[in-house]
Amino acid sequence: MTNNLKDLHGNIDIYLFDQLLKGRFDNCQTILDAGCGGGRNLHYFMSNGFNVYGIDADANAIAAVQQLSARLAPGNPVNNFVVSGLEDLPYTDNSFALVICSGVLHFATDDDHFDTMLRSMWRVLKPGGFFFARLASSIGIETLIKPLGNSRYYLPDGSIRYLVNEEALLKYTTELGGELFEPIKTTNVQNLRCMTTWCVIKSR
Repeated sequence: MTNNLKDLHGNIDIYLFDQLLKGRFDNCQTILDAGCGGGRNLHYFMSNGFNVYGIDADANAIAAVQQLSARLAPGNPVNNFVVSGLEDLPYTDNSFALVICSGVLHFATDDDHFDTMLRSMWRVLKPGGFFFARLASSIGIETLIKPLGNSRYYLPDGSIRYLVNEEALLKYTTELGGELFEPIKTTNVQNLRCMTTWCVIKSR
């Protein structure tokens, strides 16, 4: 029987899958998922011989991703997955060819917290490496959100999130020494929330 897509790729973020289809990350042998959860975005990489690392603040999530790695990639050390926050990643500078951060940055408590997490990930990314992020934004729902201060907002879906806009993402792209390798793309979920994909290559 032919393997189905879920067997091959797991429950991968569709926008990350889009980058895989484009071959963008084919040569990114060393990968970090910052905020990896149970490993939903790592299934493909584990199954295809990449050197995969992950961090998450939830110890149960790390236990789950360690089990996934042991099953899909026995040669990938389970101690590549550790309990850690994004603020001070336990890796040396320029360690990874790809850093994935999906659904994490919008839990920042304020501008300084967002900046600290982002710069921590950028520090461990190699020059020429790829940064892939999915995060909540205000793009398209500017009139529907309620500001709470410190760039945090009450959203129509009832959640509270740290929100970015296109101006902020473009400013960081330039300030960090990066270039977009995809246009900034935003999905509007029935005016309840918006999720933005931010894809940056580290040019210096």
